[in-house]
Amino acid sequence: MPVVQCEPGRHAAAILAIFNEAILNSTALYDYKPRTMEMMAGWFEAKAKGKFPVIGIENDAGELMGFGSYGTFRAFPAYKYTVEHSVYVDVRFRGQGIGKRLLQELIKLAQGQDYHVMVGAIDSTNAVSIRLHEALGFTHSGIVRQAGFKFGRWLDLVFYQLILVTPAKPMDGWVPNR
Repeated sequence: MPVVQCEPGRHAAAILAIFNEAILNSTALYDYKPRTMEMMAGWFEAKAKGKFPVIGIENDAGELMGFGSYGTFRAFPAYKYTVEHSVYVDVRFRGQGIGKRLLQELIKLAQGQDYHVMVGAIDSTNAVSIRLHEALGFTHSGIVRQAGFKFGRWLDLVFYQLILVTPAKPMDGWVPNR
């Protein structure tokens, strides 16, 4: 099962379906309304503009089993070495190590782009995601209690971070288009 670079024309519909399943049935995304193909076009454009990867894993039939990406953590220059990542696995393919492979690949890509910190924001009840992050060396770095409200209840958001050995020579100041 290869790791692939996701392309809008080939993967947008599958990513949209995975996003929307998570929105409608879980607290993996603190969102209420399903996304649209128009929103996916903007999402892919933002990833390309920021030079952020969108990767996936396909099965032998060419189906997208899951995808992952990262993007801006906070939009202030001093955060330029920190990214927030996300990984989503199609409900049909969970429990097969897809999320782990995607997150491992994202870590490599972030190091290759000279990022220093990867942040995962996880619903506190998502034990599977928390265990995955801990298994890959992420450490608990905080909790925002009652950060969201979905499905008639308050949701606590936990943060996990992984400190990378990159960049070799960090610099102050703004660096356009990394």
